[in-house]
Amino acid sequence: MAEKGKNGYRNSLRLGIIFFVLISIAFIVSLFLALKYSKKSIENDFASEKINVLEESLKPYNDFFQNKLPEISYYNGFLDSATAAKFVGGVLKKYPFVSKVVFYDTEVKNTPVKDGMNVEKLSIGPKSIYQFYKNVKADSIKLFSLDNTRRFKIGDDFNLMAYKLVTFVDQLDTSLVPSQEDLFTNFSLISPNDARITYLNIPRLEDLKVYKKMIRKKLNPSPIYQQDMMVFQLDPYLLNIINTRKKLYETVKVVPITYDPISNLETNINTEIALPGAFSNFKLYFTSSKSHIKNDVLIYFLPIAIVLLLIYGVLLLVAFLIYRNLHINSKIFELQYDFVNNLTHEFKTPVSVIKIAGNNIKSGSSLTPSELSHYGKILDEEADKLNGLINKLLAFTQVENRSIRLNKDEVNIQDFIEDTIEAHQLKHADFEIEYEVVGFKTFITDPVLLGSLFDNLVENAYKYSKPGQKKLHISAVLEKGLLIFYFRDRGIGIPRSELQNVFKKFFRVHNEYNQTGSVGLGLAFCKELANFMQGDITVESKLGVGTEFKIMLPYTR
Repeated sequence: MAEKGKNGYRNSLRLGIIFFVLISIAFIVSLFLALKYSKKSIENDFASEKINVLEESLKPYNDFFQNKLPEISYYNGFLDSATAAKFVGGVLKKYPFVSKVVFYDTEVKNTPVKDGMNVEKLSIGPKSIYQFYKNVKADSIKLFSLDNTRRFKIGDDFNLMAYKLVTFVDQLDTSLVPSQEDLFTNFSLISPNDARITYLNIPRLEDLKVYKKMIRKKLNPSPIYQQDMMVFQLDPYLLNIINTRKKLYETVKVVPITYDPISNLETNINTEIALPGAFSNFKLYFTSSKSHIKNDVLIYFLPIAIVLLLIYGVLLLVAFLIYRNLHINSKIFELQYDFVNNLTHEFKTPVSVIKIAGNNIKSGSSLTPSELSHYGKILDEEADKLNGLINKLLAFTQVENRSIRLNKDEVNIQDFIEDTIEAHQLKHADFEIEYEVVGFKTFITDPVLLGSLFDNLVENAYKYSKPGQKKLHISAVLEKGLLIFYFRDRGIGIPRSELQNVFKKFFRVHNEYNQTGSVGLGLAFCKELANFMQGDITVESKLGVGTEFKIMLPYTR
């Protein structure tokens, strides 16, 4: 049965090793897959995160196009050079990508113009033209005015915007109110080739109806309407690029849409995204070296690796705890098996002797008085053995469960030790026992429990000593308020590896003196007794030299 327990332990150990190998392989494979996943995720981010960079970088442009341009319509065509200079100054300051602005102070009327556009009866022409530059201290540069003999060639932006206005007015259904989206689309012009935006203030619906009439006939009196047109020259290279993923994109720059560099794909990774609107002839070009991407992969991979390592560590800890519990259970099983086996043997021997003696008395027809006395002595001795074994088991259980009361009597230590020595030398004539007492004569304790302690240690000293070396020295010393009892024998000693286990229940040191006749409770009983008496017991031993037990108890007068 013990062999079966050992086989089960070996099988459990084998299963533990297999489990360790499997989870280690799973851990390594998981790390490999996590690294591969990290690389794939970073590659996907490299391709997708450029949208966020584009959106963040274009926020000023979108604000300019959607919010600032429509402000021109608030003036209803009555912008002059000073007001225009103030408006443009704010634009140039807030939006660094706007490099130049041309302001056309425009008139719409029924009479033909020399500079501008004439469509049937409707004429559109500039009254004056101003140009504004970034970082120019002067308010404006006047390029043209009607009261000046200097001629100026009207740009294509003006003509195209004027044509859009005429086309829109000609096709306008005056019974319907045009949507804001239609108005904004028809009164703005985006020129990607030149990176320019032209915007004409949106007239009131009543004015648009008048413009429609002015195309077909000349009104009397001849009306004149003011319109403000501005042409914004944009510089895409002045866009403030906001790199939201600096660890991912090493460099981000604006390049022409046709830009296609000869780059070393072995060392760099590139991607691009087109700019919208007036910048649609340009794109954002993203470049990162593979070593730069590798660092981002490691940053992404590290938390995953830590989580996997924690899981691996937890699994190893669980495996270790299972293995340790199986090991402990195996040891307990072995100890309990030995205990039951030895206890059975301890009971079986006196029971067998009693049975034999009883049968001899029963079957003997005529026994002499000496034979009767002999058999009676045998019965008495074996009964005492059984009684002593049962008492030891009961006492151990009571002490372990703290179900007995600690008596306090005054004990004369010299008399107590001499009585103990005398009792054991009567049993073992070849047992030499010496003692010494230092620092005290009497103290308060439980004499029965102290006697059990002494009896166990003295009996062990005799049992585990070779013939001719059955010697024991007992010392009782008072040191710093503690009573210390030393039991030094010249026995066979205890292996160092087993010293930590000698006070455990059912544990037996395997040697030639301990094959039978021990249930492994003696020293465990001593440990429980010492603790119960508010003390402690320790052991030191050397193989072939001897063993020393040290009992420490509180000193009470």
